[in-house]
Amino acid sequence: MQPSVPSPAPSPESSASPAAPRFDERLTVPGSWWVIVALLALSGGLVAFPLGTVPTLGGLIVAGVAAGVAVSSYGSARIRVVAGSLVAGEARVPVSALGAVEVLDEEEARAWRSHKADPRAFMLMRSYVPRAVRIEITDPADPTPYLYLSSRDPEGLAAAVDAVRGEA
Repeated sequence: MQPSVPSPAPSPESSASPAAPRFDERLTVPGSWWVIVALLALSGGLVAFPLGTVPTLGGLIVAGVAAGVAVSSYGSARIRVVAGSLVAGEARVPVSALGAVEVLDEEEARAWRSHKADPRAFMLMRSYVPRAVRIEITDPADPTPYLYLSSRDPEGLAAAVDAVRGEA
């Protein structure tokens, strides 16, 4: 398992290509979640244990695969700044439609996830990523007031959005 780290700053050669990502982060789950997957697999085997060896192995495999797929799917969310757009999960927003970028510390991120949250906002949040970025949407035709994006490197994401906006 590779740790999830944001892509390093682009080299001068890579910034010449508009398709090269300025920022790329995968919000993978922490390692402790994979321990839980192993325990769920073990519990699947234990449930089938009274039925014999083959059902025990079947229960172990089925429970392990099901838990692994669920955890892997949840941790596959990506945030990218590429080709003049911010891509966060299923959302793709042109950088020209983005306004101010606000880097949120842990306390502010918690506030924007709870009592400050707007139900119309697009939120790509992961509970295991404590920091985030809030980016205003300036497109008058879009009812979404802002994007809330959990990020392990919110400063890097904000810098990438500002850099792409400056190029346009």
